Amino acid sequence: MPVIIVTGRGGAGKTTTTANLSVYFAQQEYRTLAIDGDLFLPNLGFHFALENVSYTLHSILKNPDVEPEWAIYKHGKTAVNVIPGSTRLQDVVGISPKRLRDVVELMKYKFPLVFVDSPTGIPFDTLPTFEVADYQIIVVEIERSPIYSFETMVENEINKLRVIGEEYGLKIGVILNKVRESEDVIEHIVDEIDQNVGLPVIGIIPFDESVPESINVGIPILGYKPRSDAAIAFYEAGEILEEWIFKKVKKS
Repeated sequence: MPVIIVTGRGGAGKTTTTANLSVYFAQQEYRTLAIDGDLFLPNLGFHFALENVSYTLHSILKNPDVEPEWAIYKHGKTAVNVIPGSTRLQDVVGISPKRLRDVVELMKYKFPLVFVDSPTGIPFDTLPTFEVADYQIIVVEIERSPIYSFETMVENEINKLRVIGEEYGLKIGVILNKVRESEDVIEHIVDEIDQNVGLPVIGIIPFDESVPESINVGIPILGYKPRSDAAIAFYEAGEILEEWIFKKVKKS
């Protein structure tokens, strides 16, 4: 089933996006798995209050005797299945991103949807998983990309990341995150991405102070404050992605 790789630069909100899109699909009763693919700086577990667990993705990658299912934890508040990474430095030594590909390939036949959270910048940790993926979501932080430097942002961020997805034949979409700008500015950016870059913008997520609060309590914003601005925007992005993947249109 579909594997979605979430990429972007540091601080753009890749992990927040991974967590909340996973929540959306779990809420729609898809069995959904979120994997922390940032092998050296994992933090997806924090979004689901999974800081101290017996088995992690690193356990699987280091020890072939560890079954992947042992490291899957179902989040009680959102029903998302999560494979968190280990934050212990000693667990990083000797791991293989190539084995991550094998884990993802196995999981894609067990879950209707698999989300893989990638590391900052060029996703070397998750690069092998692009071979078994279907979609790439590029998260762009508009808060730090003012309109006058938009062309530079596209050159240095979206185009470089899209090349990876295109190399593997993935369908690619963009999510604009932490948006504070006026509607006119955002419309211009969306038009630029759509017309000049040739990628669809599937979500526009406003800056919302409730988001870091939700991370602190370990419940993604869609489950924590579903009526907040960011939660509503993530829900709408999820609807578009669901239609995109499953050709399933929500009734208004």
